[in-house]
Amino acid sequence: MTTLGLGIIGCGNISAAYLRLAPLFKGLEVRAVADMNMDTARARAAEFNVVAQSVDDLLANPAVDVVINLTIPDAHYAVTKRILQAGKHAYSEKPLVLTLAEGEDLRALAAARGLAVGCAPDTFLGGAHQQARALLDEGKIGTITSGCAAVLNYGMEHWHPNPDFFFLPGAGPMLDLGPYYIANLINLLGPVKRVAALTSSAQDVRTISNGPRLGETVPVKTPTNIHALLHFHNGATINLSTSWDVFHHKRNHFELYGTEGTLYVPDPNFFGGTVEIGHKDGSLETVTPWDHPFGVANQAHPKHGALANYRTAGLADMVQALLTGRDARCSLERTLHGVEVMTACLTSGESGEFVTLTTTCSRPEALGIAEARALLV
Repeated sequence: MTTLGLGIIGCGNISAAYLRLAPLFKGLEVRAVADMNMDTARARAAEFNVVAQSVDDLLANPAVDVVINLTIPDAHYAVTKRILQAGKHAYSEKPLVLTLAEGEDLRALAAARGLAVGCAPDTFLGGAHQQARALLDEGKIGTITSGCAAVLNYGMEHWHPNPDFFFLPGAGPMLDLGPYYIANLINLLGPVKRVAALTSSAQDVRTISNGPRLGETVPVKTPTNIHALLHFHNGATINLSTSWDVFHHKRNHFELYGTEGTLYVPDPNFFGGTVEIGHKDGSLETVTPWDHPFGVANQAHPKHGALANYRTAGLADMVQALLTGRDARCSLERTLHGVEVMTACLTSGESGEFVTLTTTCSRPEALGIAEARALLV
């Protein structure tokens, strides 16, 4: 089987997950890592027994076919553009870019050079979310008319040692956590037609409460409280709330209301979880998990317990799509549509008006049990 060589630019926290999980998938082999800080690159390389290179050397490395961009969000566009200019396929952590114009530029460059661009999140490929997709496609709750999704907590300064970039333009809860929810909404419902939102911030500064910078303050320069209304092309209307100004709540992460019942979808920040159906007679059914490989717990999380974590599934799917000539599920078209959804919500919060989207996309092909197994070694 053909194997493509992977390079990673950005050796921060998230790089360990890619390095640990990439060997689970067919056709992937990490061959080099790079970072602006060579000490950081060398430390990560030593941990996973790969080569550390400068960014320039990695981009010139003939053994690297696909480069994973794990830099901070503000650098995503520039780094992905450099990857494409070097003649490599690109796969980025979310968000792909911070503006629609940047995304359109990458799309044109990739098309001109015959290269692929993919982007996380890939959690919607998880066993629970694909089972929810199958239930919808089978008509188990009829036609979806409305729903709500919410990711509400008190921000990143409580656990991240360097949370500054989370509170700058291009981040905030919408662009940092919203991608998980919007990618899954596109997976379940398809593209969004227009959006409206109200935005605010509870504080002008945040105080770091962990690590070596304990007590330092971080300025807040982007909304941290966004409540949006998404109108989908299929007619469904979804309320999406993303906030880092909430200490405690009892809202579910994800609910879809249909003409025949309600579908309770687990947190799309994770691959697994429990799917439930609320029936018209008032009964609540816990759906028996199907035998999907991306729903099997493979990680012990200190807070959430046993979790299914198959990060890199989207990259593996993109690589197989490249080799077989089919559409990748975490495609540029879908992630660019997601970027416009998120930035349009922020624009609406500033203008107080509905924003009609200029991009669209198709629903990704479902990833069933057999298709998921085919991605694994």
